[in-house]
Amino acid sequence: GYSGGTPAWVEGTVTDLQGRPLAGAQVEIWQCDQAGHYHHPQDGDRADPAFQGFGRVTLGHDGAWRFHTLRPAPYSGRTPHIHLKVRLGQRELLTTQLYVEGDPGNARDFLWQRLDEHGRRTLTRPYVADGPTLRARYALAVAA
Repeated sequence: GYSGGTPAWVEGTVTDLQGRPLAGAQVEIWQCDQAGHYHHPQDGDRADPAFQGFGRVTLGHDGAWRFHTLRPAPYSGRTPHIHLKVRLGQRELLTTQLYVEGDPGNARDFLWQRLDEHGRRTLTRPYVADGPTLRARYALAVAA
């Protein structure tokens, strides 16, 4: 098993701009391991083989998604974040990053700094204790 990091449920909903659940869309996430390495050719073979670092789900009628992963870790020059993409068929509707509320690295992160106040509120959420794990919830609305 994977020994580094704090387990977390990262979950949320995806709706269209009218608030209707985006059933049938896919949500993908990817993130680095606790040492800051991705499962990516540019990162070589340094990523922890016990940490998958990627997930994909298809949204049901309620537009909800959920992944069991780890609280994201920082790496050189970046605050902790999880990459997220929403697709509907062949169309990419959203590519963004999810941030940890209260992380001291946020204010120094060049991408987090570019977010307006609404973007920060939407994409920066608390990771709260839920038994032995953490839970963070994001509500995303996309133009479909």
